[in-house]
Amino acid sequence: MEGTDDERLEPIRILVQRSFRLDPDTWGEFVSESSIKTVLTSRTPGSRPASACPRRPAKVVCVSGPQEGSGKAFRIQEFSGGKALSGLVGLSEEVSCPLLSRAADRSKWAVGVVQDAMKLLEKQKNAAQVVEAKVEGLTFLPPPDALCNQEDLNRFLAHCSPDQGGAFHDDISDTSRLIQDHSQKNLSLTGSNISDDQHDDLAEDSGSVHENGCHVDQNEQKLSVARLLHACEETVVEWVELVSDFLQQEWSGLVLDRQKPVPSEEFSFWKNRLKNLLFIQDQPSRGSILKAEDSIYWAALQNLQRHVQEGVREAEDIMLHLTPVQQKLSEVLEMDFHQLKDNVAAVMAEVGLLWTHSEFYCRPRRIVVLLQEICNLYIQLSRGFLPGQEVIGVLVSEPGPVLQDIRLVIQTLQALKSAFCEQQTQLELQNQATPSWTFPSHLVFFHLDTFLNRLLSIQEVHLVTVRFYQLDQAVLTGATGTLLTVGIQQVYQDFLVQVKLLSACSCDPTDPEDQTFELELDRFWEQVLDLETRLVSVLSKALEDCSEVASAAKVVKMFWFFLDRPRVQDQLPSCLARLEDQVLADLDRTELEFYSQKEKPELWFRFCPASAARLCWNRQLRRRTQETLRSFRTIQNLSGSVASAPVLLQRAEQVVELLQDFRTTARSEWSARLEEDCSSVLNQKLVQIDPPTHLKVAGRKQLEVVLQQLRYVSREGGVALRPDADRLLLARDDITHTLLLLDQTVSCYNQVVGGAMEAELPLIQKQLQQLNDTLSELQNKTWIYKGMQQQSQQVLAVHSSITEARANMDAMRSITQGWAELDLLLRSDDSLLQSSVNDHTCSGIKADGEQLLTLTQVNRDLYRAEEASEAWTGYLDYIDDRVQDGLLQLLHRALRFLTDSMNTQSGGAALLAVSLQLRDSRGLVFEPSIDDGPTAFLKTIIRDVYGAGALVPRISVSRHGDYQESLRQNPELCALEQEVMARLLQMKEEAEKLRAELNRYAHLWLSDKRAVFQEFLDYGKPLAVGEVEAENPPSLKDFQREIQVLLTVSSEVSHLDEGLVLQGWLQVDMRPFITSLLSIILDWKDMYTDFLLESATNSLQQETQPKDRGSTSFDLTDTILLLEAAGVELPEHLAAKLQ
Repeated sequence: MEGTDDERLEPIRILVQRSFRLDPDTWGEFVSESSIKTVLTSRTPGSRPASACPRRPAKVVCVSGPQEGSGKAFRIQEFSGGKALSGLVGLSEEVSCPLLSRAADRSKWAVGVVQDAMKLLEKQKNAAQVVEAKVEGLTFLPPPDALCNQEDLNRFLAHCSPDQGGAFHDDISDTSRLIQDHSQKNLSLTGSNISDDQHDDLAEDSGSVHENGCHVDQNEQKLSVARLLHACEETVVEWVELVSDFLQQEWSGLVLDRQKPVPSEEFSFWKNRLKNLLFIQDQPSRGSILKAEDSIYWAALQNLQRHVQEGVREAEDIMLHLTPVQQKLSEVLEMDFHQLKDNVAAVMAEVGLLWTHSEFYCRPRRIVVLLQEICNLYIQLSRGFLPGQEVIGVLVSEPGPVLQDIRLVIQTLQALKSAFCEQQTQLELQNQATPSWTFPSHLVFFHLDTFLNRLLSIQEVHLVTVRFYQLDQAVLTGATGTLLTVGIQQVYQDFLVQVKLLSACSCDPTDPEDQTFELELDRFWEQVLDLETRLVSVLSKALEDCSEVASAAKVVKMFWFFLDRPRVQDQLPSCLARLEDQVLADLDRTELEFYSQKEKPELWFRFCPASAARLCWNRQLRRRTQETLRSFRTIQNLSGSVASAPVLLQRAEQVVELLQDFRTTARSEWSARLEEDCSSVLNQKLVQIDPPTHLKVAGRKQLEVVLQQLRYVSREGGVALRPDADRLLLARDDITHTLLLLDQTVSCYNQVVGGAMEAELPLIQKQLQQLNDTLSELQNKTWIYKGMQQQSQQVLAVHSSITEARANMDAMRSITQGWAELDLLLRSDDSLLQSSVNDHTCSGIKADGEQLLTLTQVNRDLYRAEEASEAWTGYLDYIDDRVQDGLLQLLHRALRFLTDSMNTQSGGAALLAVSLQLRDSRGLVFEPSIDDGPTAFLKTIIRDVYGAGALVPRISVSRHGDYQESLRQNPELCALEQEVMARLLQMKEEAEKLRAELNRYAHLWLSDKRAVFQEFLDYGKPLAVGEVEAENPPSLKDFQREIQVLLTVSSEVSHLDEGLVLQGWLQVDMRPFITSLLSIILDWKDMYTDFLLESATNSLQQETQPKDRGSTSFDLTDTILLLEAAGVELPEHLAAKLQ
C-alpha cells in the first residue's frame, strides 16, 4: 500500500508497533490514509541537540525532524544519562499524547484503548519527572493519575457546583502550567508547546458535558468522582511521604555516620535544601477535589504546606547567617598557610555571631557539627601544606625545614582550639539571653585531637632525629677520646639505619586513621631507646675521664640535647658525685697555690706594676674558683638537678674569703706607694735642655709609670686614692694631653734645630731665638700647668713653615738629581742616533726649571726673607749650585752616551749610517760625505746637548750668564767633546783606507770600453801603456780568457760585504757600490759575448763569405758552447745547431 514503503515513517512504525503491540497490517491500514500521513508529517518534532551530555547511564529514542541535506524526513537519535528522562517525557507530551488525544482520530480506535494508553503514558511521564527532579536534587510532586481520564474529569465537573468546578479547573490549569514549565525547562525535546491542544480539547469536552449533563448517568458520575477522590488521596499520601522524608533530612547525620565533611558541603546542603523547598512550595496543592468532597486528607495536605513554609523560613534564616562564615572560610582557603594562625580568631568570631544571631542554628548539635567541619577543613589544609609521605622521607636528608612546617601546623591547630575556648568564654560573659556553649569540647575536637597527636608524634621523631644528627660533629679528646668518638659515630650510623627504615614506610604519616605508621613508629622508638642506652654509656665514660670540672662541663654542653632523656637521667647522679670530688680538689689546689706564691709578684706579670700584678693574680685565682663552681652549676642545671652539696659550698666560701682578704691588703699597700709617686710627679718640671741645644721632657719615665698605675687603679676600681693621687687622677686627662703637646713641641723644636742646613741657618736665626724664648718659660712649669697649648702652637707654626720649606728644598734636590737619569740622546727605530735631542726630555727640563723658580719663591715667603738680603742671596747660590750640578750630570750622561757608542770595543749597534756609491765623474764617494755628513751631524748634536743647559732659568741673582756658558767651561765636558772629535778623525782615516782598497777595480769604470775592445780585436789582448805590437786578431781562447776574467771579478764583487761598520759606530752601506760595479762588469762581458753571438749568426748565414778586418772566423760549435758557458741565452736557430 502507498505510504507503507515511505522510509521516513519507518522509525515511527517501529516505535508504535512495539508500544501498542500492533501487527503490520494494522499499521499499514493506519498510515495508508492520506489524512493520517499528513498528521504524522505535521506533528513531527525537531531533534534535540545531540551535544547534550547525560548524567546517568540510560538511553532514549528520539524522533528528529527533517534535516538539511538529508534524504530522509525522520531519523532516530539516542539520548543517554539525565537527558534520557527528558526524552521520555518529551516523547510522551509531543508525540504520543497528541496522536491519542485528537477527537478526529479517537473514533478509529477500539473502546478503552485510548484511555488506557493515555493513563499509561501519564504514569510514565510522572515517574520520569519524579526521577529527573531527584537527579537535580529536587522533589517533584506528581499529579494524580486520574486526571488523565478525560471522561472522569467531565463527570466531576458536571457533578460540582460552578464555583467548585472553577476551582477544580484552576487546579488543572496550574497542574498543566507547572508540567509545561518544568518540561520546557528540563524535559522538553524541542521547546514547542503541545499542551495547548489538550487544554482546548479539555475545554470543549467540559462544555459538551455541561451542555449534555442531563444525559450523564448518575451512577457513572458517582463512580468517576470516587475514582478521582481516591486517586487524589493516594497522591496526598505519596506527597506527605516524599516531603516528610526530605524535611527529616539532617546534615548532622553525616557526622554521626563517622564521615568527615567540610563546611562547603554543609553550605551546599542548605543551599540545595532551600532551593528544593522553594520548588515544592511553588508547586500547586491541587486540593480542590479533597476540599470539595470534605476529605480527611485535606488537613494532611494543609499540614504539609505549613511544614514546607516553616522549612523555607528555617533554610532562609540559616543561609542568611551562614553566608558570613562561608565568606570568611573562602578567604581562608585563598590565604597562604602561614596566615591561617592569625585568622582563626576571626573565623571563630563569625561562628559565634552565627550562634547568637541565627534563630534556627543556635542548637548545640548543629554548631558542634559546623565546628567539626571547620576542624576537618583545617586538617585538610594542614595535610595539603605538609608534604605527605615526605614528612618522614626528609629525615634522611634535611628535616629542618619540614620540622618548621610541622611546628607551624601544630601552632595553627592549637590556635584554633584556643580561639574556640576564647569564644566560649566570651559567650559565657554575655547576657543571659544568649545561650553559651555548654557542650564538651572533645565532641568538637575529636578528629582534630587525633590528627594533632599524630603531628606531635611526628614532631618528636624530627626532634630526636635532629638531636642524633648533631652527633655527627661530636669529637671527644683525651686518652680515650678517639675510642669514645668511634662509639658515638657507631651510634650515629645505627640511627641513620633506623631513620632510613622509618622513612621507607609507604603510608601517609599525616593520616591519623592509618595505623601502619603507628606500628613503624613503635618499632622506631624501641631502637631509639637502645641507642640512647649506648650513648649514656659513652657519656658516663667521657665524664669519668675528665680531669677538670670545666672539661666535664664542655662534655655535658656537647650532649645537652640528650640530658632530658630518661635513660640519661638515671646515670647522672653517680657522675655528679665524682664531679663534686673534683671541685673540692680544685679548691684545695687553689689555696695551696695562693700560700706558695703570694710573696712573688714578679713571677706573675712582667709588663704591669707590681701592685697591679698582685691584684691581677688574685683576680685570676678568684675567677678560677668561680669558674669551677659555675661549671659545676652548669652541669647540674643541664642535668635537671639544682641542689648543691653543702660541704662544697662551705669550702668554696673559705677560699673566696681568703682571696678577698689578700685583695684588701694589696689595695691598701698600693694606695700608700702611689701617693708618694704622685707627690714626686706633681713637683717635677716640664722640660730640660741637654747640651748643646737638645731639648727633652723632664721626668717622662716616672710620669708614664704613675699614669700607668692610675689606669690600672681605674680599671681595678677598689683602690682608695689619697689627696695627691686623687688630684693627679682627676687631672690625668689634662696631664696626658699636656704630655702629648710637650712631646710634639720638643720633637718639632729638635727637628727645626737639628735639621738646619748651613745655607738655611741665617734665614731661621730670628725664628730660633723666638722659640728659645718661648721654651725657656716651660723650664719653670710643672705638670699642672694649663697654658701648654699656646706655646705648642707657636712652635708648631715655626716647625710647619720650616718643614714645608725643607720639603720644597727636597723637591728641588729631587728634580736636579732626577736629571742625571734623563736621556737627551736617543736612538730611532732603526737603532741609529736621532737627528736631534729628545724633545720630550727638553720639555720636561724646561718645566722643571719653572717649578724650581716657583718653589724658590714659595720658600722666600716661608722664610720671610727679604729678596736683597745677604742670607737670601746665599740661599739662592746654594740652590744654583744644586741646579748646575744636575745639569752637569745631564750633559755628562749625553756626551758619555756618544763616547760609549763611538767606542770600537762597545760591540753595540752603529750610531750613524752612510752609503758607498760609484759616480761616473768622481768614482767612489760616501753619501753623505764623511766631511759634511757625520762630522756636521755630531757637532750639531753636541751643540744641542749644551743648549739643554739654557732651558733652565738662572736661580742665582749674583751670578751672570746662563748655565750653558758655565757648563761649556767644565773640564769633564770638554774632555768628552774632544774624545768625540778624536773618534771622528779615526773614522775618517778608516774610510779612506776602504776607498783605497776598492780602487783596484777602478779600471772597470775609468777605461774606455770601446777603445779597449777595439785594441783587443786588433792585438788579441789589451796593450800596456807605451807597448807596440803587430796586429794579431784574437782567437776563441782569447775571448774565453777575457770573459773568464770578467766572470771572476764579478764573482769577487758579489761576495763583498753589503754593509761595514767603521770604528764600531759608522755603518757603511756597500750595496749601491756593488750594484753599480756589477752592472759595469756585465757591460764588459756583454761586449765580448755580443761580438761572438754576431759572429756565430753571420757564420750560419754566409759560411763561404770572406772575412774582413773587423770580423774573425771561429768554430761555430765552440763559439756556441762558449756563449752558453758565459750565461748567454742563445737564439732558437743557434740552440738547434748546438743540438
